[in-house]
Amino acid sequence: MIKVLVNGALGRMGRTVVAAVNADSELELVGAVDAYEGEVDGMKVETNLDAALKRLTPDVMVDFTRPAVVFDNVMTALANKVSPVVGTTGLSDDAKEKIRAAAETNDTPAFIAPNFALGAVLMMLTAQRIAKYMPDVEIIELHHDKKLDAPSGTAELTAKMIAEVRPPHKQGHPDEVERLDHVRGADVDGIRIHSVRLPGYVAHQEVIFGGLGQTLTIRHDSTGRDSFMPGVVLACKKVRNLRGLTVGLDKILD
Repeated sequence: MIKVLVNGALGRMGRTVVAAVNADSELELVGAVDAYEGEVDGMKVETNLDAALKRLTPDVMVDFTRPAVVFDNVMTALANKVSPVVGTTGLSDDAKEKIRAAAETNDTPAFIAPNFALGAVLMMLTAQRIAKYMPDVEIIELHHDKKLDAPSGTAELTAKMIAEVRPPHKQGHPDEVERLDHVRGADVDGIRIHSVRLPGYVAHQEVIFGGLGQTLTIRHDSTGRDSFMPGVVLACKKVRNLRGLTVGLDKILD
């Protein structure tokens, strides 16, 4: 059995992770931590992550908390030789490099995924392949209005994967003028990312490619948080066999 502690257990994603861990025969939920005390699926929720890790000695800590605290949570887990499986987005490249170093120093593997939905991973891989042939592309990501960071980690990773296979270039008219700040979206090597935040959405993304006389759009929709759970469960089972820091669900798919 793989012992799992869920951090952020009282949040929407955290509660879903707790249920998924409890439902899997190879995983054992040994602890739940959140910023507030409470109860989830009959388990008491604690507030001191470091103390819980030391007392419960889980193999894995699943983190769905907030961008402002996720880095410290991960470093705390690694210091206790507990492998973090991180779904919280907002970690900078510098933070990821520090996590990579800490994982190697503590000989404890870490795993980060901007999106745990299998369909989202397939969307990113497909977008990267299409970009070789249709290099003009923009990304629209749409999330619920409680999401704290923008753009989404999925959109940012999608842009970076596309940038690996196409030379950076400015899209649109070379002399275009933004009459309103940021109306053309964020710029990643010339790839524009647009973020939408509205009630009613969960997690959605469109990647739109334009070419001579044609467009091609691929879209992924997570209509419920349960769509992320197979990926979370898979990461819990595989993370201890990895080395250092691994980023992206595609890295652990067979």
